[in-house]
Amino acid sequence: MITMGKLDETPVGTIWVAASEAGLVAISLWDGEERFAAEVARLTGETPDAAAPPGPIVAAALAQLAEYLRGQRREFDVPLDWSAMQPFQRTALERVCTVAYGQTSTYGTIANELGRPGAMRAVGRANATNPLPIIIPCHRILGADGKLHGYGARGGLETKAWLLRLEGSWLL
Repeated sequence: MITMGKLDETPVGTIWVAASEAGLVAISLWDGEERFAAEVARLTGETPDAAAPPGPIVAAALAQLAEYLRGQRREFDVPLDWSAMQPFQRTALERVCTVAYGQTSTYGTIANELGRPGAMRAVGRANATNPLPIIIPCHRILGADGKLHGYGARGGLETKAWLLRLEGSWLL
Protein backbone atom coordinates (compact mmCIF):
# COMPACT_ATOMS: atom_id res chain seq x y z
CA MET A 1 0.00 0.00 0.00
CA ILE A 2 1.17 3.51 -0.83
CA THR A 3 0.51 6.14 1.84
CA MET A 4 0.98 9.86 1.59
CA GLY A 5 1.12 13.03 3.62
CA LYS A 6 2.00 16.68 3.27
CA LEU A 7 3.95 19.44 4.91
CA ASP A 8 2.17 22.79 4.64
CA GLU A 9 3.46 26.33 4.73
CA THR A 10 7.16 25.67 4.15
CA PRO A 11 9.47 28.28 2.58
CA VAL A 12 9.09 26.36 -0.71
CA GLY A 13 5.32 25.81 -0.39
CA THR A 14 3.45 22.59 0.28
CA ILE A 15 5.51 19.41 0.07
CA TRP A 16 3.78 16.10 -0.65
CA VAL A 17 5.40 12.77 0.27
CA ALA A 18 4.40 9.19 -0.62
CA ALA A 19 5.91 5.90 0.47
CA SER A 20 5.51 2.20 -0.09
CA GLU A 21 6.34 -0.30 2.61
CA ALA A 22 9.89 -0.36 1.17
CA GLY A 23 10.53 3.39 1.30
CA LEU A 24 9.83 6.79 -0.20
CA VAL A 25 8.54 6.69 -3.77
CA ALA A 26 7.74 10.33 -4.49
CA ILE A 27 8.03 13.88 -3.24
CA SER A 28 6.37 16.84 -4.91
CA LEU A 29 6.74 20.55 -4.38
CA TRP A 30 3.64 21.22 -6.48
CA ASP A 31 0.26 22.03 -5.00
CA GLY A 32 -2.64 19.67 -5.34
CA GLU A 33 -3.38 16.28 -3.87
CA GLU A 34 -4.90 14.96 -7.11
CA ARG A 35 -1.85 15.95 -9.14
CA PHE A 36 0.45 14.24 -6.67
CA ALA A 37 -1.69 11.10 -6.46
CA ALA A 38 -1.68 10.84 -10.26
CA GLU A 39 2.12 11.18 -10.33
CA VAL A 40 2.52 8.49 -7.67
CA ALA A 41 0.18 6.19 -9.62
CA ARG A 42 2.21 6.80 -12.81
CA LEU A 43 5.44 5.97 -11.01
CA THR A 44 4.27 2.95 -9.05
CA GLY A 45 1.17 1.67 -10.81
CA GLU A 46 -0.68 2.07 -7.51
CA THR A 47 -2.94 4.90 -6.42
CA PRO A 48 -2.01 6.12 -2.95
CA ASP A 49 -4.60 5.76 -0.22
CA ALA A 50 -5.14 9.39 0.78
CA ALA A 51 -7.51 8.34 3.57
CA ALA A 52 -4.96 6.04 5.22
CA PRO A 53 -2.74 7.35 8.01
CA PRO A 54 0.59 8.47 6.59
CA GLY A 55 2.60 5.58 7.98
CA PRO A 56 6.02 5.68 9.68
CA ILE A 57 8.11 6.33 6.55
CA VAL A 58 5.95 9.26 5.41
CA ALA A 59 5.88 10.67 8.96
CA ALA A 60 9.67 10.39 9.27
CA ALA A 61 10.22 11.99 5.86
CA LEU A 62 7.92 14.92 6.69
CA ALA A 63 9.67 15.47 10.03
CA GLN A 64 13.12 15.33 8.41
CA LEU A 65 12.10 17.68 5.58
CA ALA A 66 10.77 20.18 8.16
CA GLU A 67 14.07 19.98 10.07
CA TYR A 68 16.06 20.44 6.84
CA LEU A 69 14.03 23.50 5.85
CA ARG A 70 14.66 25.01 9.30
CA GLY A 71 18.42 24.45 8.84
CA GLN A 72 18.46 21.74 11.53
CA ARG A 73 19.22 18.70 9.34
CA ARG A 74 21.95 18.06 6.76
CA GLU A 75 21.33 14.39 5.90
CA PHE A 76 18.25 12.25 5.47
CA ASP A 77 17.99 8.68 6.69
CA VAL A 78 14.56 7.57 5.53
CA PRO A 79 14.58 4.51 3.25
CA LEU A 80 14.09 5.07 -0.47
CA ASP A 81 12.13 2.78 -2.78
CA TRP A 82 14.15 2.84 -6.01
CA SER A 83 11.88 0.38 -7.84
CA ALA A 84 10.10 2.98 -10.00
CA MET A 85 13.38 4.25 -11.49
CA GLN A 86 15.11 3.13 -14.65
CA PRO A 87 18.60 1.60 -14.11
CA PHE A 88 20.62 4.58 -15.36
CA GLN A 89 18.42 7.05 -13.50
CA ARG A 90 18.93 5.12 -10.29
CA THR A 91 22.70 4.93 -10.82
CA ALA A 92 22.92 8.66 -11.55
CA LEU A 93 20.70 9.63 -8.63
CA GLU A 94 22.58 7.36 -6.23
CA ARG A 95 25.69 9.30 -7.20
CA VAL A 96 23.84 12.62 -6.73
CA CYS A 97 23.08 11.48 -3.17
CA THR A 98 26.81 11.53 -2.43
CA VAL A 99 27.09 15.29 -3.08
CA ALA A 100 27.29 16.60 0.46
CA TYR A 101 25.20 19.32 2.05
CA GLY A 102 26.65 22.71 1.16
CA GLN A 103 28.52 21.30 -1.86
CA THR A 104 27.70 21.30 -5.56
CA SER A 105 28.72 19.25 -8.57
CA THR A 106 27.98 19.35 -12.29
CA TYR A 107 26.17 17.07 -14.68
CA GLY A 108 29.48 16.45 -16.46
CA THR A 109 31.29 15.57 -13.25
CA ILE A 110 28.58 13.07 -12.33
CA ALA A 111 28.77 11.54 -15.83
CA ASN A 112 32.57 11.24 -15.53
CA GLU A 113 32.31 9.66 -12.09
CA LEU A 114 29.90 7.10 -13.54
CA GLY A 115 32.49 6.24 -16.22
CA ARG A 116 30.26 7.73 -18.93
CA PRO A 117 31.81 11.10 -19.79
CA GLY A 118 29.48 11.64 -22.75
CA ALA A 119 26.34 11.12 -20.65
CA MET A 120 25.97 14.68 -19.31
CA ARG A 121 22.52 15.06 -20.87
CA ALA A 122 21.42 11.67 -19.55
CA VAL A 123 22.51 12.74 -16.06
CA GLY A 124 20.56 15.96 -16.59
CA ARG A 125 17.49 13.96 -17.59
CA ALA A 126 17.85 11.70 -14.54
CA ASN A 127 17.90 14.82 -12.38
CA ALA A 128 14.97 16.40 -14.24
CA THR A 129 12.85 13.31 -13.57
CA ASN A 130 14.04 12.81 -9.97
CA PRO A 131 10.94 11.60 -8.10
CA LEU A 132 12.45 12.49 -4.69
CA PRO A 133 13.67 16.10 -4.85
CA ILE A 134 15.42 17.56 -1.82
CA ILE A 135 16.08 14.11 -0.30
CA ILE A 136 17.87 13.15 -3.52
CA PRO A 137 19.60 16.53 -3.78
CA CYS A 138 19.38 17.25 -7.50
CA HIS A 139 19.35 20.95 -6.58
CA ARG A 140 23.09 20.57 -5.87
CA ILE A 141 23.89 19.77 -9.50
CA LEU A 142 24.87 22.68 -11.75
CA GLY A 143 25.69 23.14 -15.43
CA ALA A 144 29.25 23.02 -16.74
CA ASP A 145 29.29 26.82 -16.53
CA GLY A 146 28.66 26.64 -12.78
CA LYS A 147 25.20 28.15 -13.19
CA LEU A 148 21.75 26.90 -12.32
CA HIS A 149 20.07 24.94 -15.10
CA GLY A 150 16.51 23.75 -14.60
CA TYR A 151 14.56 22.68 -11.57
CA GLY A 152 11.25 20.94 -12.05
CA ALA A 153 9.57 22.06 -8.84
CA ARG A 154 7.29 24.99 -8.11
CA GLY A 155 9.40 28.13 -8.32
CA GLY A 156 11.89 26.56 -10.73
CA LEU A 157 15.37 28.03 -10.53
CA GLU A 158 14.45 30.34 -7.64
CA THR A 159 13.53 27.29 -5.54
CA LYS A 160 16.80 25.61 -6.53
CA ALA A 161 18.73 28.77 -5.59
CA TRP A 162 16.82 29.03 -2.28
CA LEU A 163 17.77 25.45 -1.36
CA LEU A 164 21.41 26.11 -2.21
CA ARG A 165 21.38 29.33 -0.16
CA LEU A 166 19.86 27.39 2.75
CA GLU A 167 22.86 25.07 2.56
CA GLY A 168 25.28 27.98 2.27
CA SER A 169 26.55 26.99 -1.15
CA TRP A 170 25.02 29.63 -3.39
CA LEU A 171 25.48 33.37 -3.16
CA LEU A 172 22.59 34.66 -5.29
